[in-house]
Amino acid sequence: MKSLVISFLSLCVAAAGLAETTKNLAIDPKPREGGWVKRHESFNAISKQGDAQLVFLGDSITQGWEGNGKEAWAKTWAPLKAANFGIGGDRTEHVIWRLQNGNFDGLKPKLVVLMIGTNNTGHQGRPAVEHGGVVYTSSAEQTAEGVKMILDILGKKLPETKVLLLGIFPRGATKDDAMRKQNVATNNLISAFADGKRVSYMDIGNTFLQPDGTLPKEIMPDLLHLNAKGYEMWTAAIEGKVVELMK
Repeated sequence: MKSLVISFLSLCVAAAGLAETTKNLAIDPKPREGGWVKRHESFNAISKQGDAQLVFLGDSITQGWEGNGKEAWAKTWAPLKAANFGIGGDRTEHVIWRLQNGNFDGLKPKLVVLMIGTNNTGHQGRPAVEHGGVVYTSSAEQTAEGVKMILDILGKKLPETKVLLLGIFPRGATKDDAMRKQNVATNNLISAFADGKRVSYMDIGNTFLQPDGTLPKEIMPDLLHLNAKGYEMWTAAIEGKVVELMK
């Protein structure tokens, strides 16, 4: 009898966990811990200063402007009074929480360059500590819903600020990579969020690819993050559009 009770309780726990993961975690705002908090708070301080006119918002690929992309940043974006609001590992739900807890409060930039979602794709199958340790899932549709929520929050907080929404960059060695395919599916959905007024959309993924869809390690050594050359290519691909939208 005791073993039957234990088995029943185990089934209940498993069912509860399954029910939890059916939620769209991509729109469930969550903070993270450790150095993430300090970096988030630094963005709040920048926001209160109110000086930045251009803000890059996203995950580690955005944060990388401070590393491999620092030369391109200094040359092209710093003169435009740019700020970097990227945090490595962030998913849509983390950015949503940041926006709800001080990011951009007191700041009215002319333009926000937003790219987010590759970690929603890549984190799948791992425990999501922020969400109670459930196995993380985020389909293309769910990730797109998270991106839409970010755009909606930005629209309410910054009604006069334009947004350049970037398609999620390609990842994986070839076009057959499962995560690459999901990012493409997500991009197909979020492209529809452009309204030609407040939100513009650009997918510059092909900039980094060979004609056969191969992603060269000479640009993304780990098939996800850009090296210095990659950041130069990113800069060249969007600079004209950024200048246009900031007028």
